[in-house]
Amino acid sequence: MPSDVRVATDREPTRFAIDEQFMRNAMAIANDGIRQNEVPIGAVVVRGAFIVAGANNRTIRDQDATAHAELLAIREACAALDRWRLDDCTLYATLEPCAMCAGAIVLARVRRVVFGAWDEKAGMAGSLGDLLRHPRLNHSPEVQGGLLGDECAVMLSDFFEERRVPPL
Repeated sequence: MPSDVRVATDREPTRFAIDEQFMRNAMAIANDGIRQNEVPIGAVVVRGAFIVAGANNRTIRDQDATAHAELLAIREACAALDRWRLDDCTLYATLEPCAMCAGAIVLARVRRVVFGAWDEKAGMAGSLGDLLRHPRLNHSPEVQGGLLGDECAVMLSDFFEERRVPPL
């Protein structure tokens, strides 16, 4: 084995375990939004082993179409780190980013994006399009989709199901 290869021990969490924990943090933040009647989408920005920022959707509360969880978390992370580049950060989001959020991710130079549920209607990390990895853009983050995707999707579908008016 080459000397520069690091072997994980039983005491060290795997990358999957770390990603899963941060996604669960994003899910908890998304769940907080339900109490505010917001669509349960959450995002956290992580640097190293620490959450730098986290937010849930606030479009209804703020009456702002741009108040998506990812954008709010990116803004908060930039303020906390006092810089606009998040090139050493990972963004975890419970739903595949839309075009607006994907654009902000690229512009903020986020190193890595991990998301839960796929969004066939608006997802721009492979579903509807792939803005995050567009070859003509100046930055392309590493992308991992579908982490705890079923759980994230259920949270969203349950939210909308509870708000539907039953047919007469």
